[in-house]
Amino acid sequence: MDEGRPQARNGELSVSKEIEKLSGLCVITGASSGIGLELAKLASADGCDLILAADRDLSEGQRVAMAAGAASVETIEADLGTKDGIDALLAKIGSRPVDVLMANAGHGQGGAFLDQNWDDISHIIDTNVKGTVSLIHQVGQKMRTRNTGRILVTGSIAGHLPGAFQLVYNSTKAFIDDFCVGLHNELKETDVVITCLLPGVTDTQFFKRADMEDTNAGQSDSKADPAKVAKDGYDALLEGDTQVVSGLMNKVQTLFADILPDDVVAQMHRRMAEPKGR
Repeated sequence: MDEGRPQARNGELSVSKEIEKLSGLCVITGASSGIGLELAKLASADGCDLILAADRDLSEGQRVAMAAGAASVETIEADLGTKDGIDALLAKIGSRPVDVLMANAGHGQGGAFLDQNWDDISHIIDTNVKGTVSLIHQVGQKMRTRNTGRILVTGSIAGHLPGAFQLVYNSTKAFIDDFCVGLHNELKETDVVITCLLPGVTDTQFFKRADMEDTNAGQSDSKADPAKVAKDGYDALLEGDTQVVSGLMNKVQTLFADILPDDVVAQMHRRMAEPKGR
């Protein structure tokens, strides 16, 4: 396989830039719980120095990371959907080279788009797209200059699904999913790795925070284990994969979503995301 050239492998795009484990300074956003917390455990087990960021208390993340073997752990509570939040995280990093960035921060909101508050809609876009892309831009520039570094971005299979009753979230993830593959292509002649993790419905605080507990998706008994999702993304990053869909059924769902008419997929998504009391 040619160095840096993407190839299809079981529904994943991959490049031959494999390593055995991560090392150095690892910055993880959205690290207070769920997939982000599980990523912190994995990076800690490899002995990385960690900077954990989230918009809420990170004491649990710090405790878990130190117990898992992190060389050091720093935390910063900041809203990464704002310029001030991104600037605060960059100030925490300072002049230190970032070896690994795990851009996992993001959130959503259920319900009908026209019933939602604009400030809430804007914050989802600012966090999932603007904040994520801004952080990748500033950290990625320095990685390119050094010609080394790895970036794992949490996208979603939702990016393949016209998201009735979860419309803004799905649309932001469509942007992120495509953005990562395009950025990989721009950097294919370098040693900077871009990997996009695409989870499906996962057992995290997402549905509670998005006010989606009264939906078929929120009440599903088949949610993925965030530890398994994080491990899939982590392994893909180590292997140099460009994109990985976590879970067999999610791979199947993504495949059919790309084949079926968008109107059909939107109706299928509506059945999962529409509030039952509507």
